[in-house]
Amino acid sequence: MADIISFENKKDLSEEKRSALIKKSKVLAVRKVLQCTQCSFKCEKCGTQISRNTADSIHHRHHHKRRVPYNFCEGCAEEYLDFIARLKGGGDADCYWHNETWLDSWKKWVDYQASIDSYIKSKEFKQLLNELKQTRPGE
Repeated sequence: MADIISFENKKDLSEEKRSALIKKSKVLAVRKVLQCTQCSFKCEKCGTQISRNTADSIHHRHHHKRRVPYNFCEGCAEEYLDFIARLKGGGDADCYWHNETWLDSWKKWVDYQASIDSYIKSKEFKQLLNELKQTRPGE
């Protein structure tokens, strides 16, 4: 008789496992969004590792020329500035590879960044963050 497992105990254990899996899924979703999009030690465009000193230097140099709203490596910062210049009808004519396809690629990348930003600001994502704040570690 001692080997009989209570249905209620089994059900509670199953619900605990289900709850733990849901929480793990939530944590992974938040981690993926925040780690992949908010890392200050990598270029947001190409993913190249950059040091804090490099990022500060690039930001300082380009911030005064034009506003660069992204954390770029040197190469991507220059490309972004040329992208903005081309949108305004200018740009470096020597960069013949900055063609319509290149321009389209940058437009789509900027649109993607705006989409991620909107998602992070959405009420559902904020709700997810609040739910995770309310649970104690280890739950």
